[in-house]
Amino acid sequence: MKKTTTKLADGRELIYYDTDPHVLRDAVDRRSLEPPTSLAEVRRDPATGDWVTVAAHRQGRTYHPPADQCPLCPSRPGRPSEIPAADYDVVVFENRFPSLAADAAARVPERTDPLRAGGPGVGRCEVVCFTADHDSSFAALTPAKARLVLDAWTDRTAELSAAPGVRQVYCFENRGAEIGVTLSHPHGQIYGFPFVTARTARMVEAAAGHRARTGGNLFEDLLAAERADPVRVVLAGEHWTAFVPFAARWPYEVHLYPNRRVPDLTALDEAERAEFPGLYLELLRRFDRLFTGAGDNGGAAPTPYIAAWHQAPALQGEELALHLELFTIRRTVGKLKFLAGTESGMDAFINDVSPEAAAQRLREVAS
Repeated sequence: MKKTTTKLADGRELIYYDTDPHVLRDAVDRRSLEPPTSLAEVRRDPATGDWVTVAAHRQGRTYHPPADQCPLCPSRPGRPSEIPAADYDVVVFENRFPSLAADAAARVPERTDPLRAGGPGVGRCEVVCFTADHDSSFAALTPAKARLVLDAWTDRTAELSAAPGVRQVYCFENRGAEIGVTLSHPHGQIYGFPFVTARTARMVEAAAGHRARTGGNLFEDLLAAERADPVRVVLAGEHWTAFVPFAARWPYEVHLYPNRRVPDLTALDEAERAEFPGLYLELLRRFDRLFTGAGDNGGAAPTPYIAAWHQAPALQGEELALHLELFTIRRTVGKLKFLAGTESGMDAFINDVSPEAAAQRLREVAS
């Protein structure tokens, strides 16, 4: 992997990741851009302890532009974009409309009242462009290109984990208009949070409780149990296992774990990195066949999904295990799973598909 770091016209960082070690990345962003200004702040809910980010400055962000004005495509004569180069493999750059930013500290005051605790939303938000092809998808990448994305995620995890104030690094992809994606170009995001997210905090608490009760690691024991009784296992390799969790919240939800527990992407070894692309690409392609049959996608709209990497946070994540959660909000053909009263109001999920049936369906649509 070759890494080339440069700056955009407004001072934001942009990084090219290339498979060709000889490629030259010297294109200059000649747009006239004002430096971005962040008013992000974080506030702690005194009733739950959860952190909420307030980023009112993001209301003006780019929203469903025409394909010929996509800001994530390579630049063309007369059509400059966020990527100055005429082509690229994988690109990461600072979000122009970030929810969290380093400069928030200069604009947002600290709040010390126990019932009004909060402060500046210091952190980092990055965009990851998986391919220069606007009409492609992650599932359409070659294994080599998928490996390059994995290497980019890993590099960013290492760098952001060491950044001042960052407590947790989160790599994810939102795919599909039904999910709320405002740019259709194949891309994901990376957040460097200044706090441990609520879901991760619950995992930390659950892992501590499991250790106290059994003396074992929660995630090692969970994976061992799924592999021993593989009714919910969807795909298994030498180094990774994908399964539908016993208490899946979403109609089709798959968790992908390395068989060896590691805290984050930086701790994966070469064998684990080499096997990941093939398994993950197969999972994504199965998701696109879920509602059409065992052949190709049959002209149906691609399955909307969220792919979320769970990594151990700084200081308190020694019990956690790296894993990826992949899920769709589509529950059947033409119907979505909406988060209504119980889910949105009480965080109490009701699943319309049994995890065992979901796993069986995901096995049926194998390549």
